[in-house]
Amino acid sequence: MRILLLGKIGQVGYELQRTLAPLGDVIAVDQDVANFLKPDSIRKLIRAQAPNVIVNAAAYTAVDKAETDKSLCHTLNAAAPSLLAEEARAQNALLVHYSTDYVYPGDKTSPYAEDDATGPLGEYGRSKLDGDLAIQQSGANYLIFRTAWVYGARGQNFLRTMLRLAKERPELRIVSDQIGAPTWSRMIAQGTALAIAKAVHAPTRHSGVYHLTAAGETSWYEFTKAIFEEFAPERRPMLTPITSDHYPTPAKRPAYSVLSNDKFERVFGARLPNWRLQLSLVAADMASQNTPAAVSESK
Repeated sequence: MRILLLGKIGQVGYELQRTLAPLGDVIAVDQDVANFLKPDSIRKLIRAQAPNVIVNAAAYTAVDKAETDKSLCHTLNAAAPSLLAEEARAQNALLVHYSTDYVYPGDKTSPYAEDDATGPLGEYGRSKLDGDLAIQQSGANYLIFRTAWVYGARGQNFLRTMLRLAKERPELRIVSDQIGAPTWSRMIAQGTALAIAKAVHAPTRHSGVYHLTAAGETSWYEFTKAIFEEFAPERRPMLTPITSDHYPTPAKRPAYSVLSNDKFERVFGARLPNWRLQLSLVAADMASQNTPAAVSESK
């Protein structure tokens, strides 16, 4: 199997390089080779590599900046997936793409299923939904994985930001009325590899949208408490829960981002662990690697 991985240095892309390796020959590239602002270069790359599977781990993820940077956001999150789907269909390849909880309005109080009504609150969510729809309408075989609250040992994410701020501030005010399931990037990569291994033998039967997040749910405030319990930083700031209206952002976030993973489990026979266990695992991994925890602010 030949697998073309786009976005190799992102949180999920980095982990995919390892988890996809047992499945075949992985050609991992980033924007220096696969520039979505130059569509012809993407077409040439795919046609030259002739992959059996195209995994797109690249995206525009600056949620707040997207409100004013609409053109670039749409190019990377909607136009690029549409192009990839077109090429995947022409190559008879399976396209794997990542989407987001931001396609939903966040007005439920129970986990969203894949067939629930969408309703993005901001430009980022709209661009990702447009990309999903373009893939679904392309005629290609595809796996779209909607995930949420992604973090890991590297890159810009909430975990690393909290660990950095613990060294810098005596108090942190954390939103407590947004609910979701923090999901380790490595678990997403492992779930992806498992799904590809099964779907590649019957891509038409497996084509569809799937949720791929940690089990359970929590708030950003409770997640932060768990981070400090798990990592035990030398300086632990006082945590103060606040509501979303006390932390205004250019882009409105869904109040409830929990996604049901029942379909993924039913089709692929697996489910990602609870978010709290995942946090323990990434803490152990970072400790063993002595991974530094300094990073700039993220979404």
